[in-house]
Amino acid sequence: MNTGYANPYVVAGAEPSVRAQFIKQTYFHLAGAIAAFIVLESLLLQLPGIESMVIKMTGGMGWLVVLGLFMAVSFIADKWARSDSSRTMQYVGLGIFTLAEAIIFLPILYLALNFVPEGSQLIAKAGLITAVLVAGITMTAFVTNKDFSFLGSILTIGFFVALGIIVASIIFGFGLGLIFSGAMAILASVSILHSTSNIIHHYPPDKHVAASLHLFAGIALLFWYIIQILIALSGRD
Repeated sequence: MNTGYANPYVVAGAEPSVRAQFIKQTYFHLAGAIAAFIVLESLLLQLPGIESMVIKMTGGMGWLVVLGLFMAVSFIADKWARSDSSRTMQYVGLGIFTLAEAIIFLPILYLALNFVPEGSQLIAKAGLITAVLVAGITMTAFVTNKDFSFLGSILTIGFFVALGIIVASIIFGFGLGLIFSGAMAILASVSILHSTSNIIHHYPPDKHVAASLHLFAGIALLFWYIIQILIALSGRD
């Protein structure tokens, strides 16, 4: 039942200036995380022996180990980014997560750059498509001003199902294909919508670092599967 009282502990119940500052800080930190990701990725791809590193990451059960470590680091980073006691810890969480994203992206970017015709252009195209989709999703959330928090349970189920399929594909050695990549791109888009809605309605005003981390996670996932889709389509030319 709506009592007519706004919750003062979430951004939706704060003063307009506080809400505006929270949103500004969230997207400022998101831009910083994306910039750091690009710089880290460029440096990592130039490391000596990067080819052998990628082979170790993806060979045999290597990718399963990498995914497990990434999930563990993501959990810790998220916990730190939500810290109530230390703003420094929040930034450490966002920084660690950004580094983890840069590392897990190494195989797919190495593949695109070295084994796909005009791979650098493909990555740029994936980035542009991702940016356009994110802009559209963001506009939808802000213009409608709807609360999409109900999508949280759907996303949880969807990600667990997707994780099960990914693990099975690694263990039994079958490809996931274009349809799976398309479904994951949709799931990532829903995740971005959910995170953006929470930025508008549910985050405490002092948790802009955690908000930017969650938004960055969805955008990175969307970018990953857009690259997958473009690589798959390039092989059909």
